[in-house]
Amino acid sequence: MVAAAPSAEATTPLKLDDAPLSNIAQALASGQITATALTKAYLARIEAYDRGGPALNAVRALNPDALAIAGKLDTSRPTARRPLAGVPILVKDNIATGDKQPTTAGALALEGARARDDATIVKLLRDAGAVILGKANLTEFSNMLAVDMPGGYSSLGGQVKNPYAPALMGEHGIPILTPGGSSAGSAVAVAAGLCAASIGTETSGSLLFPASLNGLVTVKPTVGLLSRAGIVPIAHSQDTAGPMTRTVRDAAMLLNVLAAKDPLDPATQKQRRPADYTAGLARDAMNGARIGVPSDPADPLNDCFYGKLLPDRVKVMTETIKVLEDLGAVIVRANMPTLGWIGGPGTTMAVLNRNPLSEQKGTVARPPVVFLYELKHDLNLYLNTWATNTDIKSIADIVAFNEANAERALRFGQDHFLAADMTRGDLSEREYKSARAMDLLSAKTRGMDAYMNEHKLDAVLFPGATGAAIAARAGYPSVMVPGGFISGTIDGKDTPDYPLGVTFAGRSWSEHKLLRLAYAYEQASNKRKPPPGLLAPWTSPAGKRSALH
Repeated sequence: MVAAAPSAEATTPLKLDDAPLSNIAQALASGQITATALTKAYLARIEAYDRGGPALNAVRALNPDALAIAGKLDTSRPTARRPLAGVPILVKDNIATGDKQPTTAGALALEGARARDDATIVKLLRDAGAVILGKANLTEFSNMLAVDMPGGYSSLGGQVKNPYAPALMGEHGIPILTPGGSSAGSAVAVAAGLCAASIGTETSGSLLFPASLNGLVTVKPTVGLLSRAGIVPIAHSQDTAGPMTRTVRDAAMLLNVLAAKDPLDPATQKQRRPADYTAGLARDAMNGARIGVPSDPADPLNDCFYGKLLPDRVKVMTETIKVLEDLGAVIVRANMPTLGWIGGPGTTMAVLNRNPLSEQKGTVARPPVVFLYELKHDLNLYLNTWATNTDIKSIADIVAFNEANAERALRFGQDHFLAADMTRGDLSEREYKSARAMDLLSAKTRGMDAYMNEHKLDAVLFPGATGAAIAARAGYPSVMVPGGFISGTIDGKDTPDYPLGVTFAGRSWSEHKLLRLAYAYEQASNKRKPPPGLLAPWTSPAGKRSALH
């Protein structure tokens, strides 16, 4: 049985399933709970809901040393210098830990592979006192292995389920309601109360998409705000880690810990950040802010999207805009022409969005060109400088291993890896250079910069993750906040209500401004609701209910 430490506050249960990180830190600081009690409570919830019950499968592996680490922190309390002392946090399984835990990116090919050291962001978490609880499941290789791989699936970790509809499964064990990808496990674990917070990663949408579908807050930072050293890469031009939390304040707390310059990641040398991301979080921060809403003036239902929104999404966006206006924001509806490259007519990016392998095969698989070229270069570098306890040293080795173990490793193929392995791997190709230049021109210079400058905007508003790619290609930040609930029919099956987030995107290093805007909206709207069915107090192995639940 897990019990709270003796104190005047110990009779008030801490709702572990939905407690914000800030509340958990306060409970640790006051002595209401201990790091060991908290870690045991999360391990019990993982056993009850991730391994048993709805079997969410969000946690790929637990840290065998988690309880021992927590025990050493029982005499510590969170302070300004160590704000996470005793706080259990999960990290995505493409983030290196230089301990007993493998770092696998969900790949059977990297089963048992370890890292020579902690990733820089893991070192920062440990320095802040965090208990690394384990590794979260993910879409294999951050959804860059195969074009048809479902969100949250990996050959090593299996399929993550969305906690808002865990029983709604289609054929072949694929969820009808996706948990999102690729940081699916990181998102589901926080939504289901399996950890205080988690760390995911994004190249384009991999934080925002699962955060939206799991009712969470996330920050996709400016590229260079957080070090990527020790993270299994896709593309260095866009890769970044980011926090996944239940509140905006929690996300700001984690940015305070994680945003640091790192000689191992040159992109961080240009970093600009405030001393404290939680400073200025106020309910009136939206007053006077100019918020852009990409719109088709000829069709009001086309707001914020690249095709007509479904009615429930229109309702969420209409309600969101009303809240912003009530808070004093100035809503600017104007077209953003460069959004067309997502798939509209007259696109420039479609010319470069070519897959050399798919052209030979006659298929339609078309991963972004920049990703294909940078993947081989960056992944080979990681495997040769960070990975230990494995014979896999190149993308070619992974392709060969998968072919030799096709029944287990290639359920959805490896189209992207085959295409990436056809590149030179040195980023010298003209097609790569022109594609990257076009990315920056369309997403940054003629995209976000031009749009925000012309209309004097503080942020741009999108429903869900629909604006992820333009901010990602520019290397710009986005902050996701729960916006409401929607439902629908997917593959012929009706879904229960599930979350839809709203995204505030902005210019580089504007995380502090976006967090303030997101906080004001969050406090006024209060749209987050935890998944149903995961709220009851959990029962300890001894059959007794705990004061922590």
